[in-house]
Amino acid sequence: MFIHIFTYRLKCLLRDYEGIFWTMLFPLILATLFNMGFSNLNSAEMFNPINIAVVNNESYRQNQSFKQTLEKVFTGDDRLFNLSVVSREEADEMLKDNHIDGYIIAEQPIKLVVSRSGIKQNIIKSFIDNYMHTFSAISNILEKDPGKLQSLINDIESKVKYSKEVSVTNAEPDNVLIYFYTLIAMACFYGGFLGMGEVSDVQANIKPVAARINTAPVHKLKTFFYSSAASIIIHLTEMLILLAYLVFALKIDFGTKTSYVLLTTFIGSIAGFSFGAFISAIVKKYEGFKVAVIVSVTMLCCFLAGMMYQDMKYIVATKVPILSYLNPVNLLTDAFYALYYYDTLTRFFTNIVILTGFIIVFCSGTYLIIRRQKYASL
Repeated sequence: MFIHIFTYRLKCLLRDYEGIFWTMLFPLILATLFNMGFSNLNSAEMFNPINIAVVNNESYRQNQSFKQTLEKVFTGDDRLFNLSVVSREEADEMLKDNHIDGYIIAEQPIKLVVSRSGIKQNIIKSFIDNYMHTFSAISNILEKDPGKLQSLINDIESKVKYSKEVSVTNAEPDNVLIYFYTLIAMACFYGGFLGMGEVSDVQANIKPVAARINTAPVHKLKTFFYSSAASIIIHLTEMLILLAYLVFALKIDFGTKTSYVLLTTFIGSIAGFSFGAFISAIVKKYEGFKVAVIVSVTMLCCFLAGMMYQDMKYIVATKVPILSYLNPVNLLTDAFYALYYYDTLTRFFTNIVILTGFIIVFCSGTYLIIRRQKYASL
């Protein structure tokens, strides 16, 4: 009996083109659009040398220390500035045409001319202030003790750092990944459409097909479990296709913990299916209304997990941390996040355990609701 119901349910699902579109094709299309829209997001975060100019006046030509300092910061691959030495008129024209972010006049004190404020202008000003403070300190020391010149030069060339930057992970920062992680979570919970369909197919007051199933000699719960197995197999296959597309076609990096990524996807698929079944069991309305509820709840959870606005995940975690643990989509997203960024599995298993708790609640609630449903008119 299991083989019979399982086989025919597979055939029905494979012929449901609308369901296949929303559970597989739509996430693939959305992943492609994400890749096209966010492909340059990380490069935009990279620092590029700032374009500046210095006025080539008599003060600049005689100020050898300032010239040597500028040479160190506008040469090399990791340079801070792209420097142009021009006249005052040329500098004004370049600033007006936005060819430079500001220009320097090497007078006493050194002046910075800008047309607007911003991060780049603040960096230029900080550089000038740092130079002037250092130059003033050296001048004061040499006035009191000229013999310390060599030791000052040695101290400047070998600056001592009293702090050390330590990374908690070996993974490279990537601002794009959170969007794809929430996309996978959304695709998992779109499996709720399949769970909804399975429950609706045993609710005789919703579908004519369900009425025939309830009058069949096979117990409706057995029919539900057998056909659910086919739905889960279909959805897991769709999720594996999505993962393969992300990894091999779009080159999305999920880290080195491949087995855990697959485990997370499997649990996410089960969570999405059980979520849809639970919603279908508790909502006593027609299918269109159930679809609206599933889509609304899923997209709200995706928004809070950072799908539409990346910083929303951080805002929720800091302002309303309990909401992070009550959002199954966020738990799934955070599980992928933890696998990529963290060397330990503590955060990952925390998310998985709580998500498994949601699955138990969804499955138990669905079972308790549909097993007691009786239809006197059948």
